[in-house]
Amino acid sequence: MHPGQYPVDEALVRRLLARRFPQWAGQAVERVPSGGTVNAMYRLGHDMVVRLPLTEGGAADVVLEREWLPRLAPLLPVAVPEVRGAGKPAEGYPWPWSVYRWREGQHPEAGALSEPSLLARDLAGFVTAMRGLAVPGAAPKAHRGGPLAALDAETRAALAALRRITREDIDVDAATGVWEEALRAPGPDGPPVWLHADLMPGNLLVDGAGRLASVIDFGCTGRGDPACDLFPAWNLLPAGAREIFRAALAVDEATWIRGRGRALSQALIALPYYRTTNPAMARNARHVIRAVLEET
Repeated sequence: MHPGQYPVDEALVRRLLARRFPQWAGQAVERVPSGGTVNAMYRLGHDMVVRLPLTEGGAADVVLEREWLPRLAPLLPVAVPEVRGAGKPAEGYPWPWSVYRWREGQHPEAGALSEPSLLARDLAGFVTAMRGLAVPGAAPKAHRGGPLAALDAETRAALAALRRITREDIDVDAATGVWEEALRAPGPDGPPVWLHADLMPGNLLVDGAGRLASVIDFGCTGRGDPACDLFPAWNLLPAGAREIFRAALAVDEATWIRGRGRALSQALIALPYYRTTNPAMARNARHVIRAVLEET
């Protein structure tokens, strides 16, 4: 998927475990199918998972999670990743890696939610809890949590790329209009808040009843614009549940417009980048673009 991606495989995982955690080296190791873009995941035994960055850019996320997850976990309404072991570079692998407790559940899929209204309320409860966190220590800046204008050049480059890919059938002019509306929207009228900052379907787990069971991958977490955690409104929830999500969070118009623009920007950038290398990411990007344009 990426230039400079490290070739992770089961044999490497076994060697890393044998060196760093020999007590777990004899357990079964199996690659977890994933649409993720930053890490490779290998299930370890029945109750753990090994997570290894694929590129240098993901290595800092590992350290961030080790520092902050133990502080955030007791304050959140659903389960989050629990670090069981801190791996170090070895066997030619150049970055830190971690072993986590395995969390049960399924990734929700847009268009196939069994309880969209209840899930919308669950997601709003999680976002509310994140925004209200009071954690000692200097909070990091959230990835994507800064000014919307910082995304303008990359978003416009993606729009230009999509205009050239005619078989994607994207209304680039309409998408450009939504993006420019977001750029004109007033910025946050309060201080930065705690964010997960990557609430993609692949970072959510639901139980058999369709309720939110766990939120994973906190590599982007930190403080920033509250609009950044509105992504599920367009990447997952149908229109009716989207309104429930918005009402539960009491989102004002400017924040909603910024959130919609941020979700669109992420999808526009992802689609040309992942369209031939990550079908899950490309599929969700198309869904977001449709949902945003249908709403506007």
